Amino acid sequence: MTRSTMPMLAGIALSAWLAAPLFAATSGKTDATVSTLAPGQTVTLAGTVERITDEDEFLLRDATGTVLVYVGPNLVPAHTGESITVSGFVDDDGPLEIYATAITRADGTRVELSHRY
Repeated sequence: MTRSTMPMLAGIALSAWLAAPLFAATSGKTDATVSTLAPGQTVTLAGTVERITDEDEFLLRDATGTVLVYVGPNLVPAHTGESITVSGFVDDDGPLEIYATAITRADGTRVELSHRY
């Protein structure tokens, strides 16, 4: 490696580092755990449906805890014990809760959730 190629390689490395979150957000990988959730945060979180609490909400458990997931006005598109990945945002008003925008099942099926009222 010569001195003239070092700045170019540093630029490529910086670009890859900056782009990594973009690829992670679109690759289906999770970017959060229940213990790291913060109000207003956009998240992708994997876990198991622990309990369906209402027709439009359920408890999702991962290795770090449990969180309420709201899918209304849709019906819960998963079953107790099912492993899923939830995409959405953390409510910034009140108790810790995720407003789901999509749910991906273990077989890769993605259910988009409409929030039209």
